[in-house]
Amino acid sequence: MLLELYPALADVTPSWEALSDETLSVPAQTVLFDENKSCQGFPLVLEGEIKVSRHSSDGRALELYRVVPGELCLVSSASLFGKSPLSAQGITTRPTRLMMIPPTFFHQWMATPTFRDEILGLFADRMADLTSLIDAVTFQRLDQRLASALLGHGQQRSVTHQQLADELGTVREIVSRLLRRFEREGWVELARERILIHDSKALRALANRTDH
Repeated sequence: MLLELYPALADVTPSWEALSDETLSVPAQTVLFDENKSCQGFPLVLEGEIKVSRHSSDGRALELYRVVPGELCLVSSASLFGKSPLSAQGITTRPTRLMMIPPTFFHQWMATPTFRDEILGLFADRMADLTSLIDAVTFQRLDQRLASALLGHGQQRSVTHQQLADELGTVREIVSRLLRRFEREGWVELARERILIHDSKALRALANRTDH
């Protein structure tokens, strides 16, 4: 299964098979790594998902990206490359099974062209994602970003106001205020830990507005 998800490991030396004891199964909301700490390993996700976020001193959080099976973690690789503290926190969003690659193995594997190319490709892909995120945070109004966050999940999104605030890098009170405005407009209906979408066309129009 590991090679199906991460075929670049087929040629690494030492072999990944020597790390079978490094497989972990952890519940949701497990902190795998934290900001300003040293990187203890490079996670390869087999099942589940890791949310990677930055946090401010006043308690706000901004989600940078998520790591699912077959994908790699930019923050972990950057920390290992630069031998520097981690720049974000990684926490599981649901029960997750993963393999933690020790730093010594990671550096040895970088000598394998296929693995090195995979890591460099990751930097290019994640940089494009983060550039889009920076554009949204810098140039797009919060109501537009919230409308966009509600779309693409069908007629219902199971999420708390705090989770949306973390995703958007703001505070819960502002998200709640905007959601109540959306509800007054008849676009959504608020329920316990879920949001029902009644007018996705209106939300999409707001998300795509360019006159601000």
